[in-house]
Amino acid sequence: MLQAKFTIENQQAGFLEKYRIFGFKNKSEMVRATLEHFQKSFEQNQIIASAELYSEVYEKDNELKYLTENAVTGWQE
Repeated sequence: MLQAKFTIENQQAGFLEKYRIFGFKNKSEMVRATLEHFQKSFEQNQIIASAELYSEVYEKDNELKYLTENAVTGWQE
């Protein structure tokens, strides 16, 4: 495992000191879990933003709508 040195605010340090209350073995485990949660959340938000952008493009592009509708014609629902 890699080690990293970083600076945090006093409020964040106080929160990190409560690692046992939140069920973590140590501060490092809490930081890893928090970073993993943030990464998944961030990636999910990126996917949602991308889908919204595609939806906007689709709504404005009649040719794309036509191609999509023709592509699914005859498919079972």
